[in-house]
Amino acid sequence: MEKTYYLAVDLGASSGRHILGWLEDGKLCLEEIYRFENGMHDVDGQKCWDIDALFSSIKAGMKKCAELGKVPAYMGIDTWGVDFVLLDKEGKRLGEAVGYRDDRTQGMDEEVYKIIPEKELYQRTGIQKAIYNTIYQLMALKIKKPELLAKAESLLMVPDYFCYRLTGVKSAEYSIASTSQLLNPKTKDWDWELLEKLGIPTGIFQPIKAPGTVLAPLSPEISAEVGFTCEVVSVPEHDTASAVLSVPFTEEGGLYISSGTWSLMGVELKEAICTEESREANLTNEGGYGYTYRFLKNIMGLWMIQSVRHELSDAFSFKELCERAEESTITSLIDVDDERFFAPESMIEAVKSLCRETGQKAPETEGEIASVIYRSLAEKYAWTVRQLEKITGQKYSAIHIVGGGSNADYLNRLTAEASGCRVYAGPSEGTAVGNLLSQMLASGSLTSVSEARKCVFHSFEIKKY
Repeated sequence: MEKTYYLAVDLGASSGRHILGWLEDGKLCLEEIYRFENGMHDVDGQKCWDIDALFSSIKAGMKKCAELGKVPAYMGIDTWGVDFVLLDKEGKRLGEAVGYRDDRTQGMDEEVYKIIPEKELYQRTGIQKAIYNTIYQLMALKIKKPELLAKAESLLMVPDYFCYRLTGVKSAEYSIASTSQLLNPKTKDWDWELLEKLGIPTGIFQPIKAPGTVLAPLSPEISAEVGFTCEVVSVPEHDTASAVLSVPFTEEGGLYISSGTWSLMGVELKEAICTEESREANLTNEGGYGYTYRFLKNIMGLWMIQSVRHELSDAFSFKELCERAEESTITSLIDVDDERFFAPESMIEAVKSLCRETGQKAPETEGEIASVIYRSLAEKYAWTVRQLEKITGQKYSAIHIVGGGSNADYLNRLTAEASGCRVYAGPSEGTAVGNLLSQMLASGSLTSVSEARKCVFHSFEIKKY
């Protein structure tokens, strides 16, 4: 029987990949076809994504599929959240695709709260305060570059923009839209009243699409360029939403950690929790597959280890850093969510400074630095378990870790020890797997989320701690 191929384009903050997937004897098979680098660049004093280069890389990976004779019938794109592109009446981009680590949003929270108090904003959206959220980026544009908003005909979140470039169809996928802090969790639509209060033009926002919606085939121009045509699926476009779809829950009601640059830790719910208690705990309600909610906490994650490794001129592999951390005897702990770790000039110095400020021994060797970070991450995970239990009224005995961080054996063991939970690790390609599962559900190759997750459990090695 001829294979039906599905293509997941998984775009992260530092790299992107094209992963082909297909079903064989009831198991999901994967093949990485293409990989490319990504990162923010300084453009006129702002940190921006090279959005045109990224789209060229997306097409290059698609051409590679054609060259290999492995043509996908469906494809979908997932990325990080909150960032967007503005288009004019001709569909051309206005300005740069400014990234979430840019400082244009400094002070924009106070500008927003002049219009709507922070508590009320959380009650309306259920989204935790993060200064890089779309709501604050748009406020920055309104105040600093109003001419761009005045010219804008459309706003598209980054993956929606790429789908538009592939198909000519403008849309807003539910999970990526929810990261904006502009979505109403009750109506599952844009909060039109909030947008009007903020003075953001409502006409630029596109209709919300459910994750897994088949958008359209490739446009004739793109089809001719890449050498084939296929259906483009509006998968869960926020990478964490795709990753959570891949979680092979082995125990009812388990917690998950989507572990990568960020650690997104939470539980899947059918209703959002927008209480003052959850706001004070800085928990968020992001959209998931099937109009579920990912009630979770954003934790700084392996961005810290990645930054340390780069500062050390990439002289050590992640495995080597883990081994050296395990050999260390340092006991210092830090709050990994301290703002100094968001975009420091030196992650190593930032870790040392917080240790000194809290009266603890500052790490000196690469092993000590890694140990402080790994152990602090595990303690943060354990703290988050307790917060989630308190607010949901549920007891959790298992944590399922997916994504690249599931390979961090030392961190997984520390997490099990600190939390008192059983830890299940895998699959490591969680985001791409969830992206592919969504396409397979859209095509009818898989019939339910339950079937999809069982498929993951039987397709990949899942380690237990």
